[in-house]
Amino acid sequence: QVQLVESGGGLVQAGGSLSLSCAASGSTFSPSAMGWFRQVPGKEREFVGAIRRKGGSANYADSVKGRFTVSRDNAKNTVYLQMTSLKPDDTAVYYCAAALMPVASIALPAAYHYWGQGTQVTVSS
Repeated sequence: QVQLVESGGGLVQAGGSLSLSCAASGSTFSPSAMGWFRQVPGKEREFVGAIRRKGGSANYADSVKGRFTVSRDNAKNTVYLQMTSLKPDDTAVYYCAAALMPVASIALPAAYHYWGQGTQVTVSS
């Protein structure tokens, strides 16, 4: 059974930095892509950033470009989210996700088969 275990998150002041990590476990699991989404109450889950297993470069939502960095360690099946210059609008529950099969767009929640439990990120003004 595949599990995604997130760590990191917490409370930070505006302008600060925070890092999240997400490890995927499963005997033969090699995600084709891993990504991060976030959600606030009453709103739909929003794409943050994602990276494919092959091909290296990450995709980002416009709202986080230049501030957030997604990276991946394929050997560990782990994806990271480094967040800098945080804003109160970044406050949300952050979820990691893993896709089994290659897909055209890794920015859509429907591309992902497995999800982490979510971790709260709160940015105070």
